[in-house]
Amino acid sequence: MSQAPDTNALPYIFDATDANFQQLVIENSFHKPVLVDFWAEWCAPCKALMPLLAKIAEGYQGELLLAKINCDVEQQVVAQFGIRSLPTVVLFKDGQPVDGFAGAQPESAIRALLEPHVQMPAAPTASPLEEAKALFAESRFAEAEATLKLLLGEDNSNAEALILYGRCLAERGDLSEAEAVLGAVKSDEHKAALAGAKAQLTFLRQAASLPEAAELKSRLAQNPEDDEAAYQLCIQQLARQQYEAALDGLLKLFQRNRGYESGLPHKALLQVFELLGNEHPLVTAYRRKLFALMY
Repeated sequence: MSQAPDTNALPYIFDATDANFQQLVIENSFHKPVLVDFWAEWCAPCKALMPLLAKIAEGYQGELLLAKINCDVEQQVVAQFGIRSLPTVVLFKDGQPVDGFAGAQPESAIRALLEPHVQMPAAPTASPLEEAKALFAESRFAEAEATLKLLLGEDNSNAEALILYGRCLAERGDLSEAEAVLGAVKSDEHKAALAGAKAQLTFLRQAASLPEAAELKSRLAQNPEDDEAAYQLCIQQLARQQYEAALDGLLKLFQRNRGYESGLPHKALLQVFELLGNEHPLVTAYRRKLFALMY
C-alpha cells in the first residue's frame, strides 16, 4: 500500500480508508469540519496540494480535521462520492459534504472556501506578567505598575513580578519603596534579574545627587580628560536608560584610567551587564570589548 507524501503525525491530520471513513470522517464531522483530500501516488498536482492543505489544517490547531484518501486503494469511498478527477477535496460538516473543489487551488481560494465553515482558534492572550514586561519595555511604567499590582494582589510571592514592580517604582522615583520591594524577594530563581534591578536602583540613587547631564557635558567639552565628569555623565545616562552611550563612556574611561576611584568604571560596566542580562546584544558587544582591553 502506497503512503501519502508528507504524512503528518498531528492528531487532526490522518489517513482515512473504506473501513474507517464512517467513523473518521462522517462521525467526526458532527464535531469538527473534516476536509477530505482524495489523492493518488501518480498524481503530481495531488502531491503539490497536500502540504498546502496540511499547512492550512495546522493553522486551525484542531478546529479543522484533514483526512487523506488514497484513491488507488480505497475504491469504495471513491465510487460512493463519484470522484472523477484528482485532486478532489471535499469539506464534510454534520455528516454531509458541504463544499469542495477539483484540481489545484491557490491557498487564498482554499481559505475562502473554509472561512464560512471553520472557526479560527482564538489568539492566545498574554499573561499579566508578559503584558507588564511589554509595557515596561515601552517605558510605560505607570501602566506596567498597575498591571503588576493586580497580579501581586492575587499572588504576592511571584518573584519575577516583584522584581519588575520594584523597577517600576524606581523608574518613577520612589526609590525607598523600590528598595523595600526588592529586599522582599527571597527566591534564588531570578538572581540575575534581581541583581539587575538593584543595579538600576543604585544608578538612580547616584544620579539624584549628581550634576545634570548638560553641565557634565559642558565640563567635558572644556576638558575631555575630566574623569569625574565622564563617570558622572555615564551614571546620569544609565539612570535614563541610555545604555549604549553609558557603556561607551565607561569603556573609554576604563581604557584611559582603569584605576579611577578604585576601579569604578569596571565595576559599573559589570553592573550594567547584570542589569541588561547576558542575552542583550549590547552586553555581548561590550563584554568582548572589555575583555580585549583587559587581556
